[in-house]
Amino acid sequence: MPLQETIQEMDGASDSSGHVDAVIAKACDGDLPNRVDVVIPKDHGLLNISSYSTPPDVFPDCDHSGEMDPMREYTGVFEGPEKTLEVMFRKIHTGEVGQPHGQLGPVPTTDAKEGLRRLGRHDLDRICARARCTILSQLSNKYLDAYVLSESSLFVYPYMVVLKTCGTTTLLRCIAELIEIGKKVDLEIDWVGYSRKNFNFPGDQAFPHQSFHQELDYLYSHKNLCNRLDGNGYTLGPVTSDHWFVYVADQTIRSTGDIDTDRVINIMMFDIDDTVAETFYYQAYDTIEGESKEDETVRISKEMTSRAGIDVLCPGAAIDPRAFEPCGYSMNAILFRSYSTMHITPEAGSSYASFETNARVSSYRALINNVVRTFKPKRFVITLMADEGGLREMKCNPLEDCTNITVPRVMEGGKVRHDMNYKRSTYAGIKVEEDINCMMGNWVLHESVGVVHRDRGNSVA
Repeated sequence: MPLQETIQEMDGASDSSGHVDAVIAKACDGDLPNRVDVVIPKDHGLLNISSYSTPPDVFPDCDHSGEMDPMREYTGVFEGPEKTLEVMFRKIHTGEVGQPHGQLGPVPTTDAKEGLRRLGRHDLDRICARARCTILSQLSNKYLDAYVLSESSLFVYPYMVVLKTCGTTTLLRCIAELIEIGKKVDLEIDWVGYSRKNFNFPGDQAFPHQSFHQELDYLYSHKNLCNRLDGNGYTLGPVTSDHWFVYVADQTIRSTGDIDTDRVINIMMFDIDDTVAETFYYQAYDTIEGESKEDETVRISKEMTSRAGIDVLCPGAAIDPRAFEPCGYSMNAILFRSYSTMHITPEAGSSYASFETNARVSSYRALINNVVRTFKPKRFVITLMADEGGLREMKCNPLEDCTNITVPRVMEGGKVRHDMNYKRSTYAGIKVEEDINCMMGNWVLHESVGVVHRDRGNSVA
């Protein structure tokens, strides 16, 4: 990573810093913080927002503060890109790290659940209610519980919670609830990561997600959180295009062994192929006389999964799909310790599909090619968050090494196809809190030349 150059430290706007003020305001979704440290590495388009004036002690955070205006008209578009909250816990009384074998927890020796997995359904419902979403279905194995939500997904490990929500949900309002519920099973927060892409429709968001500055202030206002975890916010990527907001607060007690090998990769695809998008409209599937609504939803969910080819993206995994009316789709898949999750909104003008997994594979190249080939987007963003050990386990870093990604597109009955060539337009990376590597890149579809060759199907290499 190139040497970082500190461009300017500001205390409010001035004549000499007007241009920087404008850039920072854009990075914060329009809100200009009172004090910002700006760090821009050469050629990486990275903006590091690391210091703010003291936020207010109290926010209007009652049970109804995050609700949308009931008189607000539907805009005809949907905010597909998810907000993601990952929270690690550790045992309170001993001070020991809750996950002695990495972030995902130890190998279970019995069928009895431990840690956060001991929480009851009513506790999880309380967490989801704060984010303005509900649990629709559950899939479990001996390592984790996966829940499909009305607005994306929830994953519960013994000492980790991953919560992804889309649309106008109020994800960060779960923080206080997580702190209190963790105490029920003798756990306290150890690590917090929050991230999201810049919104396509920021004006539709509710408190506290109306800007990244507001989100940071809301996080800092939680005394129970901030007294233990003093985190920082960062912006990766060009502020004039797709970029990624990241907040990390870390008080993890590091192990002496090289056991932290975790990583999460997320592929966010925009302007997906029109024919593919039509697959995710509920009315495109037959109705069966006498079939209950619940059975119909289950059947159509499975048909969507198969017709789109999503099932082959997660070979060997147990899959829990969900089709939505009038359109949309979500899927959780689990295989041993790892999860994969997909969320799709096919509306014209805001079509979007995402694929995220924490599977510990040595190369993500085949996965990326298969996912992009399935949805054929006009552009996509890849983000990667990984421990140092996780990077070392990877044979190649897809964000650094894959400047060009070529995937085949079948045409005319599968006999003739042309390659879809995507070129990386931007890349940004930073190491935060000693050992967490955050990276993001943008790829854009370029014109391709038709070629004739046999269709080999998806790659599994």
